[in-house]
Amino acid sequence: MSGFRQDAPGMLWPMAQIERRVNGLAVAWLVYAGLAGLIGLAFAHAFLQGHGGGFSHWYGPGYGPGYGRRFWHGPEWPMFALRFARITLAVKVGLALAAGIGLMQKAHWGRIVALVAGCLALLSFPFGTAIGIWTLVVLLNASNTAAYELMTQG
Repeated sequence: MSGFRQDAPGMLWPMAQIERRVNGLAVAWLVYAGLAGLIGLAFAHAFLQGHGGGFSHWYGPGYGPGYGRRFWHGPEWPMFALRFARITLAVKVGLALAAGIGLMQKAHWGRIVALVAGCLALLSFPFGTAIGIWTLVVLLNASNTAAYELMTQG
């Protein structure tokens, strides 16, 4: 019975149903990556252009982008926070894309990346938490794990 998996004695699940769950999860990760990237870019644009509480008013005359700003000429922590946010956003979107592509291709590394991304996404309430829980439920289920390993082989 290669097209079925057995959850409990007498209970068989078609392999196609498990593959649909994994494909749905892959699409969800790709959509999450796109939305996180777009929302992150929108916030970055708002802060870097001086709109919506931007940090451009913190520079005095002669200080700011392009003027060789030094740490002691003004507060540096807002720019550090923005750099940290950009790096965090890049890692978040990169992991989500890698998880989606890996799961869609049924690659062995895709499950591992998706589990790491799912654990980190738990911190991003509400959508990250939802996709993180869904990822952990689908990919850590023992029978789904065995079925995913079968999918990676053929």
